[in-house]
Amino acid sequence: MKRIAVLGGGESGAGAAVLAKVKGFDVFLSDMSPIKDKYKEWLDKWQIPYEEGHAHTEELILNADEVIKSPGIPLTAPLIVKLMKQGTPVISEIEFAGRYTNAKMICITGSNGKTTTTMMTYHILKEAGLNVGLAGNVGKSLALQVATEHFDYYVIELSSFQLDNMYDFKANVSVIMNITPDHLDRYDHEMQNYIDAKMRILQNQTEDDHFIFWNEDPIVTKEIAKRQPLQMKLIPFTGRTVKEMGHPLTPGAYIKDGKLVVDLADQMIDIDVDDLPLPGPHNLYNTMAATISAGLSGIKKEAIRKALMSFKGVEHRLEKCGNVDGVEYINDSKATNVNSCWYALMSMTKPTVLILGGKDKGNDYTEIEELVRERCTALVYMGLHNEKLHDFFDKMGKPVADALSMREALEKCRAFAKPGDTVLLSPCCASFDLFKSYEDRGDQMKAIVAEWQK
Repeated sequence: MKRIAVLGGGESGAGAAVLAKVKGFDVFLSDMSPIKDKYKEWLDKWQIPYEEGHAHTEELILNADEVIKSPGIPLTAPLIVKLMKQGTPVISEIEFAGRYTNAKMICITGSNGKTTTTMMTYHILKEAGLNVGLAGNVGKSLALQVATEHFDYYVIELSSFQLDNMYDFKANVSVIMNITPDHLDRYDHEMQNYIDAKMRILQNQTEDDHFIFWNEDPIVTKEIAKRQPLQMKLIPFTGRTVKEMGHPLTPGAYIKDGKLVVDLADQMIDIDVDDLPLPGPHNLYNTMAATISAGLSGIKKEAIRKALMSFKGVEHRLEKCGNVDGVEYINDSKATNVNSCWYALMSMTKPTVLILGGKDKGNDYTEIEELVRERCTALVYMGLHNEKLHDFFDKMGKPVADALSMREALEKCRAFAKPGDTVLLSPCCASFDLFKSYEDRGDQMKAIVAEWQK
């Protein structure tokens, strides 16, 4: 019997272990951290042996025929290095799950916008009556769904970490929203390594498949030119108008006479831009990508329009928390890189007190420099190591303050803000210096604002 070892006992790893067990493999799971009760219940239900809370027992892993690795474990981890050196295949949960389903795969990546685009695409397909599952960075484990449910379609958000260990998996529809610097600490501070990870979403696509991308992204368009000839059908989208371009994108998505237009081989979809449920240029791009994906899935324009009108957005992404003393508080905790913060600041129409900081991933803040000058009245740096933020932003001469907790940060914002202002949490950084996750960071902000409103 083939032996599979799973490293990591979270949503991804526990789901992969269940699928391996269901398919008849000898399975063992190991996690150096404590495993949540929810996932222990899965493992116990399927009688999967596991260990937790201490170093991996190497003899129980090095003898595996194949290892499924959590996306959070870097390829440089000593045990992963040993496995690769001895020739043991190390794959991702998505790679493993893809072997056991014939469902159509709509796979979405990008430095920004991928979660909103994934959730919007899933919402449209589900509202239109398709039998669809949600997986990857959002939703349930793909492997668990393949093991215990049946779907005709999956909409999957893929991080660069997940793409790193995908080899034979194929997307029927691949989407790259954009590529900007992120996670460079994981990629030896080499941008091309990060780019190559993102572009892996295209591997194995054929002439029957589709690739959706932002037509103005300089990195993506350069990579497309480098990788010619590409077999799949390319469908670009743009925020530019037909008048600006001098021609429509055919096939593709663009703006014409105040309408978002999606031109596909079998139908033309148009929606008034003013009717779109989410504001900001980034959400225009997200809507274009989701609409193209839905159209390629056979959904007609009236069903797409109807579904879009009921889409509510993604938690922790430009999420309004409430108004206190005439000041609006916005939770954009999901903005864990500089480009996400750029989009958030572009959406601000009132003077803004900006909360930045956290675990820096090799950030270059030049991208938001002018927007901070123009739109921010004060800055609060929230993190254990704020030296880089002080060095870059203090020279602007705006009021600044440091904080070591969400409550302290919000109290200092409250002192800076005036009625009519906005307080924006859009940190540019990961959360792991002070918080469990970006969700924890955003939830704390919402809880404090709710407390102040009572």
